[in-house]
Order: sequence, then structure tokens, then C-alpha cells
Amino acid sequence: MRKAREQGYRSRAAYKLIELNEREKIFRPGAMVVDLGAAPGSWSQVAAQKVSPGGKVIAVDLLDIAPISGVTVIQGDFRDAKLIEALGGAKADVILSDVASNLSGIANVDQARAAALAHAAMDMCRKALKGDGVFVLKAFHGEAFDEVLQRLKREFGKVSVRKPGASRGESRETYVVARSFRHI
Repeated sequence: MRKAREQGYRSRAAYKLIELNEREKIFRPGAMVVDLGAAPGSWSQVAAQKVSPGGKVIAVDLLDIAPISGVTVIQGDFRDAKLIEALGGAKADVILSDVASNLSGIANVDQARAAALAHAAMDMCRKALKGDGVFVLKAFHGEAFDEVLQRLKREFGKVSVRKPGASRGESRETYVVARSFRHI
């Protein structure tokens, strides 16, 4: 966390996205990015840097997010109409989902909640992602992971599962990068 603060990032999660981008080439200048579950904002910070000049980042979270240069912040649930309204009819080049629910400590309950949020983020792709766009999803290994992965493989032409080095080894989190949305 100290390194992240020294480099101006709000959390060490920034390094996970930087590493994914180096490997997967997620961003390009001028792109429109939607960041679901954005608080505290480190992924939005990285995205804003990578899509400038001319890009746009919309960050949405239930929690308050302090202002970020080059980022439009929406406080609320990404499943509400506010996000679609903010897009103004445009579609995103990239949708990022680092969404996580509050943990209960009960494994099957937490996995079900994480899967429900993953499916809601995939539903958002139907409404807001360009066909040639990129979807980055944080997912957790467990019972529901295979179901989430199978849906991604049905709805996207190319799906890659990645575990960035910046992710703690003991963590069950993994990241899925999906391209070529089929808009089914």
C-alpha cells in the first residue's frame, strides 16, 4: 500500500490493472471506460491515464469516491438507470468490474453474492459495451466460478483467465478478460 500511495494510487489494486493492461492491451487513447464498483478509485485512475488524451472514464460505486481528474463519478448502484443515462446513448469501449460485496464469512453465501454481481456486470455489457469492446471482471474461484466462466465463453468470442502477480497468492480472486461481445 505504501508504494501505491507514493505513486499517487488510492490502493494497490492499481497494479493489478496495470499488469493486466500490459498483457492484454485493454486501453487505448480516446476510449470510453466504465468502471463498476470503482471505490476507492485506483482502477479509474489507471484508466484515465491510459485513455488520455480524449478518453472518458465513468466510475460508479455505492460508496463515495473522492474526485479524480478526468473521471466522472456516480454514487449509486451500477444496476440503476443513472449509469446508462450518464452514457447518453454511447457505448463503452471497456467495462471494468472490480465489484465485491461485503463478506459474511460464510463461503457459499459469499460465492453466491459474488456470482450475482458478476452476472449483473455481464448484464451491463448487454446495455453498454460495444461489440469490439473489452470486459474485465474480477471473479472468485469457488462453486460459482465455472458458471460465470461458461456464460462469459457463450457471450464473448475470446476469454482469458489471468492471475496478476500483484494479486496476493492466497487470494481466491482471479481476473477474466473477455473480448468480441456477441450481444445475444
